[in-house]
Amino acid sequence: MSNQKQQKPTLTGQRFKTRKRDEKERFDPTQFQESIVQGLNQSGTDLEAVAKFLDSSGAKLDYRRYAETLFDILVAGGMLAPGGTLADDVTRTEFCLFTAQEDLETMQAYAQVFNKLIRRYKYLEKGFEEEIKKLLLFLKGFTESERNKLAMLAGILLANGNVSASILSSLYNENLVKEGVSAAFAVKLFKSWINEKDINSVAASLRKVGMDSRLMELFPANKRSCDHFSKYFTDAGLKELSDFARNQQSIGARKELQKELQEQMSRGDSFKEIVPYVREEMKKSDISEQTMIGLVWASVMSSVEWNKKEELVTEQAIKLLKQYSPLLKAFTSQGSSELTLLLKIQEYCYDNIHFMKAFQKIVVLLYKADVLSEEVILKWYTDAHSTKGKSVFLEQMKKFVEWLKNAEEESESDEEEAD
Repeated sequence: MSNQKQQKPTLTGQRFKTRKRDEKERFDPTQFQESIVQGLNQSGTDLEAVAKFLDSSGAKLDYRRYAETLFDILVAGGMLAPGGTLADDVTRTEFCLFTAQEDLETMQAYAQVFNKLIRRYKYLEKGFEEEIKKLLLFLKGFTESERNKLAMLAGILLANGNVSASILSSLYNENLVKEGVSAAFAVKLFKSWINEKDINSVAASLRKVGMDSRLMELFPANKRSCDHFSKYFTDAGLKELSDFARNQQSIGARKELQKELQEQMSRGDSFKEIVPYVREEMKKSDISEQTMIGLVWASVMSSVEWNKKEELVTEQAIKLLKQYSPLLKAFTSQGSSELTLLLKIQEYCYDNIHFMKAFQKIVVLLYKADVLSEEVILKWYTDAHSTKGKSVFLEQMKKFVEWLKNAEEESESDEEEAD
C-alpha cells in the first residue's frame, strides 16, 4: 500500500448559475405600477373593462407581492406616501375611486370591482382589509369628497362581508377623533351600510368583533356620552344607530350594576346599604324595575355554590331566598315586576335540572314573604306562564292555586256577609 497521501478530488468546470426563482427579488413596484396605471387608463370609466383587466393581469403581474400598491392605485390613482398624499414623481391614473362620481350607485359599482378581484385572487383578502384600515388612518390627508367616497365604499364592503367591522378600529385614532373626522366619516359609512342591509345586520357584525360597545369612542372624552351620541347621529338621520348605541350603553350599565351588586352581597353589606345604592344607579342609567328584579334574582342565585344532590338543593334554595326575600321585595313594587320575577324563577328551574322539583316551594316561600301576590300567581298560572317546563310546573302549582282560589272565594263571601 502506498504511503503517499491520496489527493482529494476538486471541482472543476462550469459554474452553475443560481436559479431565478431562488434569487431574492428586490422590492420595486415601479414597473408593476406602470402596468396597472396603463391598463386603467385604457379601460377608463368602464368598470366592467377594469374588472376584466384586473382579472387577466393577475396571471402576469405579482399581485401577492404588490397588493398594497395595487389597492393604492385603484383607490387614489397612485402609490400613497405616509399620511395619504400622492408622491410628485409617482406614475398616476385619473381613473380611480377618488376621481369617480360621488354617489352611491358609482360606489356600489366600485365595490363590485373589488369583490370580483378578491373572489378571483383569494390571497388578496387579508391585504385588502389592511389597506382599508390604512386608508382610514390617512383620512386627514384626503379631501372631503374623497372621504365621502371612501366612507360609502367601506359601508358597502362591510354590508357585503368583503371586510370585517374590525376596520373601524382605525377611526378611534386620537387625532381623527379630536378633529371630528371620525364621527363625520362614521355618519356616511353607517348610512351606506344600513342602506345595503339593516340595523340588525350592522349590530351582528359589530358584536362579532367587539365593536358594539366602542361606538362612543368616535367622540373625544369630554363628549363621550349617550346623549351627545344620540343627538349627533339622530340629527344626521341615523336614529336606528342612536337607539342601538343607547341600548348597548344600557346593557353595559346593567352588567356593571350586577357586578357591583354581587360584590356587595359577597361582602355581606346590609340591605339598608344595598337598596338605596341600586335605586340610585337605576335612576342614573334609566333601568326599569322589571329589568332590575331580573338582575337581583340572577345575583342572588349566583351568590352560592349549589349542592349537586337534588334532594338537598331545594332546602339550600329556600334558606337562601328566605335570607334575600327583603331584597327581592324592594324591587317588586309593581305587578309587572312580580310577574317578571316569577317568569325568571320558572326559567331558572327549567334551565337547572336540579331545581325542577323546587319551583313550587320557592313560589310559596316568596308568597308568604309578600314578594309575590296571589293575583300575580293566579295570572301566571292562567295565561302568563312561559312554555319552559310548563306542564311540570303547572302540575306542581295546581293544589296551591286551588287553595288560593278557595281562599279568595271565602274572602269574597265574608265581605258580602259583612255588607
